Amino acid sequence: MAIFAIGDLHLSLGGSKPMDIFPGWEGYLPKLEANWRRLIAPDDTVMLVGDTSWAMNLKDTKADFAFIESLPGQKWILKGNHDYWWTTRAKMDRFLQENGFTSLHILHNNACVVDGVALCGSRGWPFDDASAQDAKVMAREAGRLRMSLAAGGDCEKWAFLHYPPVYPGACARELVDVLHEFGVTRCWYGHLHGKAIHYAVQGEQEGIRYRLVSADGIGFCPMKISG
Repeated sequence: MAIFAIGDLHLSLGGSKPMDIFPGWEGYLPKLEANWRRLIAPDDTVMLVGDTSWAMNLKDTKADFAFIESLPGQKWILKGNHDYWWTTRAKMDRFLQENGFTSLHILHNNACVVDGVALCGSRGWPFDDASAQDAKVMAREAGRLRMSLAAGGDCEKWAFLHYPPVYPGACARELVDVLHEFGVTRCWYGHLHGKAIHYAVQGEQEGIRYRLVSADGIGFCPMKISG
């Protein structure tokens, strides 16, 4: 059973916000689907690191989730900054069950264990937002990341975030400290697009290996990270 990661699918199959209008995104859905089907088997696990659907409400995600459901693998979805449809985990779990999306799962204050490795994560937050409100959000996100990692028990832990926890010469200290607290040595993140991809931290910092997996950053091809 292999593990893959990709983020920022920005699906809008039931809406009117196609990504094809942006440079580099032309015809991305057929490319994504072809790569996915070529690489991923039904018993593989795919981590979707945020910004999965442009839908504004949970009920409007049906077309996007149906597309993901049609693809092989078990998929774990964490929150991104554009996932406006996100609500409580109980409501999302019920929605997935009621609509027959059996291969879709929500990663929120919990963990997924695959072959003895706990796959954990949270949305994160931009490190350079310094207002009092943003400090509260950062503290909340650090707490959610801690809960997810704690849910992994004694397993080796890998982390997935939507926002980059590290930038060239800087980091979201609150989040990185939590990663160190639980002995995390591998972390994947999304959010960065276009020119920002060139400035992504790709490699080791403070003993943790980071990789960007935003869809356009990896050529709309899910990245195999294990197996």
